[in-house]
Amino acid sequence: MTTSLRIRHATTYRWDAPISYALQQLRLTPKNRSGQKVREWSTHIDGGKIEVEFDDAHANRTQLVSVEPGRQEVTIVAEGRVDIDDEAGIIGQQGGYMPLWMFLRPTDRTRRGPGTMALARQVRDTSDQLAQLHALSAAIREKVTYATGTTEVTMTAEEAVQNGTGVCQDHAHIFVTAARLLDRPARYVSGYLKMDGVEQQDATHAWAEAYVDGIGWVGFDISNGISPDERYVRVATGLDYGDAAPISGIRRGAGTESLTVELTVSQSQQ
Repeated sequence: MTTSLRIRHATTYRWDAPISYALQQLRLTPKNRSGQKVREWSTHIDGGKIEVEFDDAHANRTQLVSVEPGRQEVTIVAEGRVDIDDEAGIIGQQGGYMPLWMFLRPTDRTRRGPGTMALARQVRDTSDQLAQLHALSAAIREKVTYATGTTEVTMTAEEAVQNGTGVCQDHAHIFVTAARLLDRPARYVSGYLKMDGVEQQDATHAWAEAYVDGIGWVGFDISNGISPDERYVRVATGLDYGDAAPISGIRRGAGTESLTVELTVSQSQQ
């Protein structure tokens, strides 16, 4: 059965003084892959314009947005409709431009340490790859309690394990780190999740995927203890958050920056 989800993601940046230059990098366009079909999607910029669009090394649709000089506010709205089938988290074979061995490489956010190594050792003797990865997901969820307001976007996987609390981004980083220690290619995923009974959300969601021999890429939402189903929309993938961040950028000009996000994910009747 196919579920059609409608998404509207509005991000507004405000500065208390005019800026002279700003460039934002967007990864807000969902992927067309197994179990997911983008029916319609658009990006609108109030206070800037899209300079160029391209697919990056992970096959993420990427847009570079310039902000009009002298602005004190810019709003980015990405919205559309995506059809989803429940494929039990299975994405299938590698479809990007990078070889699988690249997904074994650590990054600054996913370097091993005593905590992540202990988690990997905890499930190392499980011979079945899929069962091992599900066991790893459960071990991380037990070790690192989900708690908002206890982490920063720059926190590494090892820091999150030592901290004992984190959010979906931290759970995904820990899973990616430990899976690579088990010699399983793993990657970070950013996207959207339709929560039951809730349309208004505070932020995008994050989970992880690992490559299983004979199956391909399989998703694991550690924070919720399941593999992604018809409520999940995949947007971007990468070695860690830095490769899949929905919005990142640089600016020049004095003043303090504030950020407002309005996000709705609802089931479409179309």
